[in-house]
Amino acid sequence: QVRVVESGGGLVQPGGSLRLSCVASGSIFRIDDMGWYRQAPGKQRELVAAITSGGSTNYADSVKGRFSISRDNAKNTAYLQMNSLKPEDTAVYYCKANSWSFSSWGQGTQVTVSS
Repeated sequence: QVRVVESGGGLVQPGGSLRLSCVASGSIFRIDDMGWYRQAPGKQRELVAAITSGGSTNYADSVKGRFSISRDNAKNTAYLQMNSLKPEDTAVYYCKANSWSFSSWGQGTQVTVSS
């Protein structure tokens, strides 16, 4: 069983920055893809950014140029650097780790952008 834990959320003013971390642990041989998703109240969960084991990245149009995803394969960890945050970025942010043998979600971390 694979456990995914996110951290780093909080309250930040518009224009500010946060860095989220996601650590996967358990019976892991290899993680193929890691992704960050978010869900705002009353809205569907959406992909924010994803990264493959080789480092290829994909971003939602709404965060391109502001957010950056990275990972440390040796530590089974992914990061989401969020800059120039806007009120509309407010949501619960979830991490997902995938391989051929598992697909696991974290419990989420709240990000609130407000003055």
